[in-house]
Amino acid sequence: MRTYMVVIDDSEEAVLAQRFAARRAARTGGTVHLVTVIEPQQFVAWGGVQATIEEEARQQGEALAQAAANRLAEEHGITPMISVRQGDAVEIVRAILAEDGTIAALVLATAPSGPPGPLVSHFAGQDAGTLPVPVMIIPGSLTLDEIDRLS
Repeated sequence: MRTYMVVIDDSEEAVLAQRFAARRAARTGGTVHLVTVIEPQQFVAWGGVQATIEEEARQQGEALAQAAANRLAEEHGITPMISVRQGDAVEIVRAILAEDGTIAALVLATAPSGPPGPLVSHFAGQDAGTLPVPVMIIPGSLTLDEIDRLS
Protein backbone atom coordinates (compact mmCIF):
# COMPACT_ATOMS: atom_id res chain seq x y z
CA MET A 1 0.00 0.00 0.00
CA ARG A 2 1.23 3.47 -0.87
CA THR A 3 1.37 5.88 2.08
CA TYR A 4 1.79 9.65 1.87
CA MET A 5 3.39 11.13 4.99
CA VAL A 6 2.40 14.65 6.06
CA VAL A 7 3.85 16.56 9.02
CA ILE A 8 1.02 18.65 10.42
CA ASP A 9 0.62 21.68 12.60
CA ASP A 10 -2.08 24.36 12.77
CA SER A 11 -0.87 26.25 9.67
CA GLU A 12 -2.70 26.73 6.39
CA GLU A 13 0.22 25.09 4.62
CA ALA A 14 -0.34 21.88 6.56
CA VAL A 15 -3.97 21.83 5.42
CA LEU A 16 -2.84 22.13 1.79
CA ALA A 17 -0.34 19.29 2.19
CA GLN A 18 -3.01 17.12 3.83
CA ARG A 19 -5.47 17.75 1.03
CA PHE A 20 -2.94 16.94 -1.68
CA ALA A 21 -1.80 13.78 0.11
CA ALA A 22 -5.37 12.62 0.77
CA ARG A 23 -6.42 13.09 -2.84
CA ARG A 24 -3.32 11.27 -4.12
CA ALA A 25 -3.92 8.44 -1.65
CA ALA A 26 -7.57 8.15 -2.66
CA ARG A 27 -6.64 7.98 -6.34
CA THR A 28 -3.88 5.43 -5.86
CA GLY A 29 -5.59 3.19 -3.30
CA GLY A 30 -3.22 4.33 -0.58
CA THR A 31 -3.42 6.06 2.75
CA VAL A 32 -2.02 9.02 4.66
CA HIS A 33 0.25 9.06 7.69
CA LEU A 34 -0.24 12.24 9.72
CA VAL A 35 2.70 13.17 11.94
CA THR A 36 2.46 15.74 14.70
CA VAL A 37 5.72 16.86 16.26
CA ILE A 38 5.72 18.20 19.78
CA GLU A 39 8.66 20.47 20.37
CA PRO A 40 10.67 19.63 23.48
CA GLN A 41 9.62 21.85 26.36
CA GLN A 42 11.99 24.14 28.18
CA PHE A 43 13.22 22.66 31.42
CA VAL A 44 11.24 23.69 34.50
CA ALA A 45 12.85 23.21 37.91
CA TRP A 46 9.77 21.54 39.41
CA GLY A 47 9.18 18.06 38.01
CA GLY A 48 5.41 18.14 38.46
CA VAL A 49 5.13 21.37 36.50
CA GLN A 50 7.36 19.96 33.75
CA ALA A 51 5.21 16.84 33.48
CA THR A 52 2.03 18.93 33.29
CA ILE A 53 3.46 21.14 30.54
CA GLU A 54 4.57 18.12 28.53
CA GLU A 55 1.21 16.38 28.97
CA GLU A 56 -0.68 19.49 27.83
CA ALA A 57 1.55 19.74 24.74
CA ARG A 58 0.92 16.07 23.95
CA GLN A 59 -2.84 16.49 24.36
CA GLN A 60 -2.80 19.50 22.02
CA GLY A 61 -0.80 17.52 19.46
CA GLU A 62 -3.18 14.58 19.69
CA ALA A 63 -6.22 16.86 19.34
CA LEU A 64 -4.69 18.51 16.27
CA ALA A 65 -3.96 15.13 14.68
CA GLN A 66 -7.43 13.78 15.48
CA ALA A 67 -9.12 16.85 13.99
CA ALA A 68 -7.06 16.44 10.81
CA ALA A 69 -7.85 12.72 10.69
CA ASN A 70 -11.56 13.43 11.08
CA ARG A 71 -11.41 15.98 8.25
CA LEU A 72 -9.66 13.50 5.93
CA ALA A 73 -12.21 10.80 6.77
CA GLU A 74 -15.13 13.14 6.09
CA GLU A 75 -13.81 14.80 2.95
CA HIS A 76 -11.87 11.95 1.32
CA GLY A 77 -13.02 8.71 2.95
CA ILE A 78 -9.51 8.01 4.25
CA THR A 79 -8.70 6.83 7.75
CA PRO A 80 -5.12 8.00 8.20
CA MET A 81 -2.46 6.64 10.50
CA ILE A 82 -1.45 9.10 13.24
CA SER A 83 1.89 9.54 14.99
CA VAL A 84 2.40 12.07 17.76
CA ARG A 85 6.03 12.32 18.81
CA GLN A 86 8.13 14.69 20.85
CA GLY A 87 11.54 15.82 19.67
CA ASP A 88 13.33 17.28 16.69
CA ALA A 89 11.07 17.27 13.61
CA VAL A 90 13.82 16.30 11.15
CA GLU A 91 14.92 13.37 13.30
CA ILE A 92 11.32 12.24 13.78
CA VAL A 93 10.62 12.32 10.03
CA ARG A 94 13.79 10.32 9.34
CA ALA A 95 12.88 7.77 12.04
CA ILE A 96 9.36 7.24 10.68
CA LEU A 97 10.68 6.87 7.13
CA ALA A 98 13.11 4.22 8.39
CA GLU A 99 10.36 2.40 10.34
CA ASP A 100 7.60 2.39 7.72
CA GLY A 101 8.47 0.86 4.37
CA THR A 102 5.04 1.70 2.91
CA ILE A 103 5.72 5.45 2.79
CA ALA A 104 5.88 6.47 -0.87
CA ALA A 105 6.41 10.22 -0.42
CA LEU A 106 6.87 12.98 2.12
CA VAL A 107 4.35 15.74 1.38
CA LEU A 108 5.17 19.23 2.65
CA ALA A 109 3.78 22.64 1.75
CA THR A 110 5.20 26.13 1.76
CA ALA A 111 3.73 29.40 2.94
CA PRO A 112 2.27 31.59 0.17
CA SER A 113 5.23 33.94 0.52
CA GLY A 114 8.41 34.34 2.49
CA PRO A 115 11.12 31.85 3.25
CA PRO A 116 10.28 28.14 3.48
CA GLY A 117 9.81 26.50 6.86
CA PRO A 118 12.51 24.40 8.48
CA LEU A 119 11.31 21.04 7.14
CA VAL A 120 11.03 22.25 3.56
CA SER A 121 14.42 23.96 3.85
CA HIS A 122 16.02 20.84 5.26
CA PHE A 123 14.48 18.13 3.09
CA ALA A 124 14.54 20.13 -0.16
CA GLY A 125 18.00 21.50 0.57
CA GLN A 126 20.96 19.87 2.22
CA ASP A 127 19.35 16.45 2.75
CA ALA A 128 17.34 16.20 -0.48
CA GLY A 129 19.50 13.48 -1.99
CA THR A 130 19.60 11.23 1.07
CA LEU A 131 15.93 10.41 1.55
CA PRO A 132 14.49 7.00 0.66
CA VAL A 133 11.35 8.63 -0.83
CA PRO A 134 10.51 11.67 -2.96
CA VAL A 135 9.57 14.96 -1.32
CA MET A 136 6.46 16.59 -2.75
CA ILE A 137 6.38 20.32 -2.02
CA ILE A 138 3.01 21.99 -2.44
CA PRO A 139 3.21 25.75 -3.10
CA GLY A 140 1.21 27.68 -0.52
CA SER A 141 -0.10 30.05 -3.19
CA LEU A 142 -2.24 27.32 -4.78
CA THR A 143 -5.98 27.39 -4.26
CA LEU A 144 -7.91 24.31 -3.20
CA ASP A 145 -9.24 23.96 -6.76
CA GLU A 146 -5.70 24.06 -8.14
CA ILE A 147 -4.57 21.43 -5.65
CA ASP A 148 -7.53 19.28 -6.64
CA ARG A 149 -6.61 19.57 -10.32
CA LEU A 150 -2.98 18.66 -9.64
CA SER A 151 -3.69 15.75 -7.34
